[in-house]
Amino acid sequence: MSTKAITKKRGIFNRFLDAVEFVGNKLPHPVTLFVMLALIVVIISDIAARAGVAEEFERITNGVPENVRIEAVSLLTVAGIRRIFSEAVSNFTGFPPLGTVLVAMLGVGVAEGTGLIQASLRKLVLVTPKRFITLVVVFAGIMSNVASDAGYVVLVPLGALVFLSFKRHPLAGLAAAFAGVSGGFSANLIIGTLDPLLGGITMSAANMYSPGYIVDPTANWYFMIASTFVIMIIGTFVTEKIVEPRLGAYNGDETVEIERISNKESKGLIWALISLVAFVAVIAFLVVPANGILRDDAGKILGTTPFMSGLVPIIALSFLIPGIAFGIAAGTVKSDKDVANHMGKAMSTMGGYLVLAFVMAQFVSYFSWTNLGTILAVRGADVLRASGLTGIGMLIGFILVSGFINLFIGSASAKWAIMAPIFVPMLMDLGYTPEFTQLAYRIGDSTTNIITPLMAYFAVIVAFAQKYDKKTGIGTLISMMVPYSLLFMIGWVLLFVLWFMVGLPIGPGVFVRF
Repeated sequence: MSTKAITKKRGIFNRFLDAVEFVGNKLPHPVTLFVMLALIVVIISDIAARAGVAEEFERITNGVPENVRIEAVSLLTVAGIRRIFSEAVSNFTGFPPLGTVLVAMLGVGVAEGTGLIQASLRKLVLVTPKRFITLVVVFAGIMSNVASDAGYVVLVPLGALVFLSFKRHPLAGLAAAFAGVSGGFSANLIIGTLDPLLGGITMSAANMYSPGYIVDPTANWYFMIASTFVIMIIGTFVTEKIVEPRLGAYNGDETVEIERISNKESKGLIWALISLVAFVAVIAFLVVPANGILRDDAGKILGTTPFMSGLVPIIALSFLIPGIAFGIAAGTVKSDKDVANHMGKAMSTMGGYLVLAFVMAQFVSYFSWTNLGTILAVRGADVLRASGLTGIGMLIGFILVSGFINLFIGSASAKWAIMAPIFVPMLMDLGYTPEFTQLAYRIGDSTTNIITPLMAYFAVIVAFAQKYDKKTGIGTLISMMVPYSLLFMIGWVLLFVLWFMVGLPIGPGVFVRF
């Protein structure tokens, strides 16, 4: 293919992204948009309820399959209107990202206020070759999903700062980190929080076809290790060849000075590292022993255990403690008042996010109450099942349907609880292992996380981006992330097909077919 043809194609694609950004940013302010969307959901719910829209399906609940019939629920009823008013506060306070963001920012705010983050970034800039920095940011984002959602709060804003340190556009760094954290959510070199969660649902669905079937948390491990490198390479390519050229030079007010590390800062970094190692040792003492305090009563570390439930405060402390140690050693912390002031300053920057989180929490709750998302998921699965596709065609179709449904239902476990009882037994009957079906689902679930405003942390990312460009809107973020989503999907599906054709094990003792 000629260079001219390639340039033309890239031009067409860039024009498409420009159109996405233009249309998206012509929408009202995100706060207004989610208010409008909430009102639309209320109206549609009434229309659907009056039309008798309903679905019957089998779902996994607490590990047990059950037959369920759900109907569209109108919010324009006495009960619905009462619920809208009476649960507005609990919708907000119970919004999953809210506590994660605010608690984590207490620690991050101290680390930033004392100068630890800035000094660490300058150190990173001075020792890391420029050509590898994008790769490092994407890889760090992928690995952060071991700590569940903490990467959204910590890695994404750090990605922007790292790029700014290298005199590169901070939004490109933000996009690279977001792509790794969210688009690569199912890739990792080690077992994360999602593996036992999805594995439990898969095992329950498999027992409907083959009682006693066991699905281990390591079921997809080998494939996810390979996926880490695929997503890392694709994420780097998209950042440097598509996203960053579109953004152009950064002309904003935010700066990060790249100066040599002073003696005081060097001393601070040493003490920060010592304090971090000590803190990690304490956490290891609470987790590693078989009777560790942060294990559950059965001795497990992963799953719904004290350790996993306590990851957010652990992450906050992992920034807070080194931040204080750095500040004392470097002379930027004179008393406890300085620490408290840094925390307060960090919270003061979250005002815009809190407003957006409030209206988004209402919209997400309304959508859940109406059952519209679940009905859409079941009907999408029924269409695929009735398509007549078999073999690899069926599996690729399943990946695409999973990705589409993910645009409307953000929770990976909630979607899988609906889809697993349909597809796991069906594909077992065709000779495919439940673990392989779970793997296909995870590809679709991950790749569209970064382009749906319904993803719980989408509002957080918009707020982070607006620090560098106040005009950043939903259209800007989606247009930045669409190339990642498309190429992640293509690259991951190609890896999936290769694995299918060669028949490699997807995890310890687990294969594509029985």
